[in-house]
Amino acid sequence: MHADIHQRRANMILLVLAGLSVLCIIAFMTLGARGSWAFVLSFRGVKLASLLLVAYAIAVSTVLFQTVVGNRILTPSIMGFDALYLLLQTAFVFVLGASGLNAVDPRLMFIIETVAMTGFALILFRWLFSGATRSIHLVMLVGILFGGLFRSLSAFMQRLIDPTDFVVLQDRFFASFNTVNTDLLGISAIIILAVSLLAWRLLPELDVMLTGRETAIGLGVSHARVVTITLFVVTILVSVSTALVGPVTFFGLLVANLAYIVMPGGRHRLVLPAAVLMSVIALVGGQTILERIFSFSTALSIIIEFAGGIFFIALLLRGKAR
Repeated sequence: MHADIHQRRANMILLVLAGLSVLCIIAFMTLGARGSWAFVLSFRGVKLASLLLVAYAIAVSTVLFQTVVGNRILTPSIMGFDALYLLLQTAFVFVLGASGLNAVDPRLMFIIETVAMTGFALILFRWLFSGATRSIHLVMLVGILFGGLFRSLSAFMQRLIDPTDFVVLQDRFFASFNTVNTDLLGISAIIILAVSLLAWRLLPELDVMLTGRETAIGLGVSHARVVTITLFVVTILVSVSTALVGPVTFFGLLVANLAYIVMPGGRHRLVLPAAVLMSVIALVGGQTILERIFSFSTALSIIIEFAGGIFFIALLLRGKAR
């Protein structure tokens, strides 16, 4: 009986979140529309697709990552992905200059950035998981060390870059949800769909892993295999979303923990949809407010990161109080 009540409550919450998501999408597509509806819907529809892809990738990657590391205040950025992205952007400007970088095909840039971040993670996982320890904590520690190394190399090259080029480079250091290259949506959608199919097959085992490593192994879960596959999926999702819009540190933390709050059971088939829907509400709704009310007077990424940073501090203080 209690399980039925809990399931009905969860379904109602998902239904409300889905309704809010639809309202945000309708508002984004229709508010302030002028001229030909065919042009407006096609133009905004492509932009909406990019926001939905990024919202999905960030939410799913954060929830899966927090499951395998067993910690709800960590995000995939701790693995050094953001630092590697900044290093790549700095190296491109350092070698090519701002004008040369703008002349490079965006699809080629996307492929280079995605392959570089994915390759870094796979080499790291293979190196660390090939030994006897297979420690996720060691993976995170090495990721933090490499992140520091990447930031140091970026800072060194930035001191040598022409000031004019550095101004252009700074724009690439922050996520931009307004200037997503629409030519990249097709390949991004295919990649995200492929790894999502792989991830959804692991959901029952990921639910068991919430009980802890030893318990999961005792219940027959191949812990090392599930962790490796999950980290691969997380790597692909983070690489694609970062290559599309830039680094986002606290947004995934925000939507994932809000999903845990409204879905206290922790089962992935409930938490993941809740996190994705909240991510859609935040991105699509936030972009709608930014464009229609504030007229692009500020960047959505700054607002989201500010809110996520405050939420992160609140989580730390709450944990300390306990």
